[in-house]
Amino acid sequence: QLQAYGGGLVQAGGSLRLSCAASGRIFSSYVMSWFRQAPGKEREFVAGIAWSGRTISYVDSVKGRFTISRDNAKNMVYLQMNSLKPEDTAVYYCAADAVANWVRTEIRQYQYWGQGTLVTVSS
Repeated sequence: QLQAYGGGLVQAGGSLRLSCAASGRIFSSYVMSWFRQAPGKEREFVAGIAWSGRTISYVDSVKGRFTISRDNAKNMVYLQMNSLKPEDTAVYYCAADAVANWVRTEIRQYQYWGQGTLVTVSS
């Protein structure tokens, strides 16, 4: 029900735009977030956006470089990633929280997950 795509290989300093397509439920009313998992590391919260789009949260390491947005009419969530760094290399997952109406950051708080898309940033 969540399909993430848009990953790929990019040089440091480059940009990528990830997309997450939601289907089957009223995702327009859910908090939507992106998480990532780098090799050998735990999955971490990257960015989240409330259903209205007015509440947004980022992990400190991506502030000023990444932008999350959503189009509720299309059931889509996006992550624009600029000024990419090698440490951004990870599998990126989109996730939906059907419970809260604010952005939460813990994995266990999200009920729906996409399959992940790999982002590789070369130095």
